[in-house]
Amino acid sequence: MSDSDVLTPQYTLEEIEQFNVKLQGKSPQEILAWAIDHLDGLYQTTAFGLTGTAALDMISKISLEREETHLVPLIFIDTLHHFPETLQLAQTASETYLAPLHTYTPPGVSTAGEFASKYGDRLWETDEATYDYLVKVEPAARAYKELGVRAVITGRRKSQGADRAGLKVLEVDERGLVKVNPLGDWTFKQVKDYVDKEGVPYNPLLDQGYRSIGDVHSTAAPDPNAASDASERSGRWQGKSKTECGLHSNYFEMKKKFEEKTKAQNGQ
Repeated sequence: MSDSDVLTPQYTLEEIEQFNVKLQGKSPQEILAWAIDHLDGLYQTTAFGLTGTAALDMISKISLEREETHLVPLIFIDTLHHFPETLQLAQTASETYLAPLHTYTPPGVSTAGEFASKYGDRLWETDEATYDYLVKVEPAARAYKELGVRAVITGRRKSQGADRAGLKVLEVDERGLVKVNPLGDWTFKQVKDYVDKEGVPYNPLLDQGYRSIGDVHSTAAPDPNAASDASERSGRWQGKSKTECGLHSNYFEMKKKFEEKTKAQNGQ
């Protein structure tokens, strides 16, 4: 474990639990306002999914009410394998809301071609854990260090099921990073209704039946016959047991496995 990967907690775990009790049942806007007022080094990590864009709009409205420019900067992890629509939305959303956008790519590369040359073709098929580490986990950790991130706003919701079913408003990960889940209690329909009502920019792929959009190679339209929110992410990693990309998995475990694999490949 590297000391540089560990964050100095702003609050004790006991205080976080007290905040969770206080924030339970609050609206997303109330939770976001609380986070802006009480959390240092606060950023929004987003791939501009529907929940993320709804939170972005809410933060913008809070900022405008306070006569401030956008109060929470954005971190976008560009895996180099996103849909063109996602990349365009990142730019559009940043410009629409005057939100500072910090984009991070896998180490040492800036195109999908460079990634394949450096790390191997179709790495997501040959070594999925290494792929997840390179395109999501390492860039996020680099962003957190360079930007001084201590807390992040996420787009996770309980109704998405799997590992997300037991979400609390605030969580603290193994590094000491505080994760805020302001729309955790909302359903997909509630989010979509908000986006439609407020005219929030969203990914046009949603109009084609997609509901959870990641990399091109790991995203398919979800089963149209599955009506529950828990099926929302059924279009991701079809046929596999995984439900998360690595950003919400144990950072130290993923880093250790990557470093051990790299040493073995280099004959060390």
